[in-house]
Amino acid sequence: MHIYYSDVFSFPLPVNHRFPGSKYSLLRKRISIVFPDLTHNLILSPAASDHELLLVHDKEYIMKVLHGKLTPKEVRRIGFPWSQELVTRSRHSVGGTIAASRQVLQRGRIACNLAGGTHHAFPDHGEGFCIFNDTAVAARVVQSEQLADNILILDLDVHQGNGTAAIFASDPSVFTLSIHNRRNFPFHKERSSLDITLPDGAEDAEYLDAVERGLNSALDKFTPELVIYLAGADPYHGDRLGRLSVSKTGLAARDDYVFSLLSDHKIPTAVVLAGGYARDIRDTVDIHLKTVESAQRHYW
Repeated sequence: MHIYYSDVFSFPLPVNHRFPGSKYSLLRKRISIVFPDLTHNLILSPAASDHELLLVHDKEYIMKVLHGKLTPKEVRRIGFPWSQELVTRSRHSVGGTIAASRQVLQRGRIACNLAGGTHHAFPDHGEGFCIFNDTAVAARVVQSEQLADNILILDLDVHQGNGTAAIFASDPSVFTLSIHNRRNFPFHKERSSLDITLPDGAEDAEYLDAVERGLNSALDKFTPELVIYLAGADPYHGDRLGRLSVSKTGLAARDDYVFSLLSDHKIPTAVVLAGGYARDIRDTVDIHLKTVESAQRHYW
């Protein structure tokens, strides 16, 4: 199983910033320790090209990001201070999802990007810690390369993938499924192909039922050649931004169910790790590590 990473590209954040940028490097180190056999499959993510970004994003927006021309309002909406390091890391984060998607379509299995899940980015702006929409760009890249026509974006981050939903709103070739907290960011929701909303405090049983119903419904309505799975850690009860009450055991069961069902259907699956903002960063890393472990266990 190939695992793409981009944590070598760091960027400065304000003191006490809510975004746990160090979770990526911690996760890669844990993978090297816990799964030494996978170490040789850890691959530095390539950078997404301007051409690839232009398959989704407006040229004017891309140029403003690349050259530091975003307005103060646009920077606040994204939530990060601009820096060249941020640009570099954003390109490689998108490139990791593209590479994972190509890999599974050429080999027909599972691959992971240890970053990605930037589902709040729209064609003409970023928001919610998201600069470029990696899953949307990856979907358009593999379609343009005729590697796949029909793609399911399975978004199990606790926040709705509003940017992704908007990008593919009128495109029947991409099915967007989002299972999220109904009262959480973004406060204006877009319309996915299928949205399932959960109340504050939803626990394991309710959450897992939603995942089972949602994924089976999607597969009944749509036959994907590729699934891009956003395996968010933020439904966890200890997450500062999540508002749900799902346990680590529940999230591990979620991943096992998803990978088992998709491997039974022999659907190539690219995994991105999406959000995770636990009060103790080690909890977020634990959850992401279990996702990688489950993917490896169901690697076919």
